[in-house]
Amino acid sequence: MKTIKIGLLGLGNIGTGSYRTLEMNRDSIASSSGIDLRITKILEKDILRKRDITVSPEQFTQDPAEIFTDPEIDIVIELLGGIEPATAFMLEAMRNGKSVVTANKAAVAANYALLTSTAKENDVSFRFEASVGGGIPVLNAITTVLQANKFEEILGILNGTTNYILTQMTEYGLDYEDVLKVAQEKGFAEADPTADVEGEDVANKLSILTALAFGKYIPPKEISTVGITGITKADIESAGKNECKIKLIAQTKKTSSGVVDCSVKPMEIPEDHPLAGVNNEFNAIFIRGNAVGELMFYGKGAGPMPTGSAIMGDVLEIARILTAHRN
Repeated sequence: MKTIKIGLLGLGNIGTGSYRTLEMNRDSIASSSGIDLRITKILEKDILRKRDITVSPEQFTQDPAEIFTDPEIDIVIELLGGIEPATAFMLEAMRNGKSVVTANKAAVAANYALLTSTAKENDVSFRFEASVGGGIPVLNAITTVLQANKFEEILGILNGTTNYILTQMTEYGLDYEDVLKVAQEKGFAEADPTADVEGEDVANKLSILTALAFGKYIPPKEISTVGITGITKADIESAGKNECKIKLIAQTKKTSSGVVDCSVKPMEIPEDHPLAGVNNEFNAIFIRGNAVGELMFYGKGAGPMPTGSAIMGDVLEIARILTAHRN
C-alpha cells in the first residue's frame, strides 16, 4: 500500500466535509486505488471547535510553513476562501514542490494565469474541480472526455442561493426580500448575500469555465454581470405568460466572428429547456459541443459533502500520478 500525505489549509465547513469524505470512504479508496491517503497536518486557528470528525491535536498547526516545508507532504488542499492569503499560500506550496487542490473560485478566477503557470514551472499538479458546481464533475469532463470537441456554448445555473430565491418567487408568487429572508434562515444565503445575489460568485465560476472550455481567460471583473435584486413578481409573471422561467444564467459562447462572449444575467428560459427544471439550491451546466451535441450536468453545487467529494477526487487523481511516477 502506497501512502500519500496531505496538508490541509482550513478546517471550516468545506474542510470538515473533505476530511469526513476521506474518513468514511478510506477503506474503499484504498481498496480500489492501492493508495493510503492521510491528512497529516492542518492549518487552523479554531482547534477547539466541535466537528463530526476525529482529529488529533497533533495534526493542527498555526504555522503554514510547517506544511509547505514538510518533505513528506505531497499535496496541499487550500480551503481558506478569499483571494488572499489563499493565493500566496497556494503559490508557496507549489514552489516547495507540492501539488495543490482547491475549491476557491475567487482565488482561481482572480489569479488563473499565475496559478496555472506556477504549477507548470514547478512540475506539480493544480486541480480545482470543486471551484465550479461543487460536486458536479464538469471541469474534469471538459478537460478529459470532452476535449476533442470545439465548444460552442455553455449555459449554467451556478449559484444555489439565487436559484433558490428565483424558484420560490416563481412557484409561490413571493417577493424577493421575503424569500431572501427565508433563504438566510435556512442557511441557503449568507448574512451578507451580495456576492451571490449580485452575480459576483457566478462571474468567478464562469471565468474558470471559459478558460478551460475556450482557452481564453477573462477576468471576472471584465464579465458583464447583472444580479437578481431587480427581479420582481411582475417579471416572473410576465415570463410565465411567455411559457418561460427566469433564471440567473452564466453564458459563454463563441460569436460568428470567433470572439468569446461572456455574461451573467437573469434570462427568460423556455419551460421546455433542460435548465428550466433546475430548482431551488441545485446547479446545472448545459454544454453544446460540435461533436457531442448537447449535454447537461446536474447536481448539488455546494455543501460540505458534495464539495468534499470533488476535492478528494482531485486529491486521488494527483495521488495516482505521484505513485505511478515512483514505481
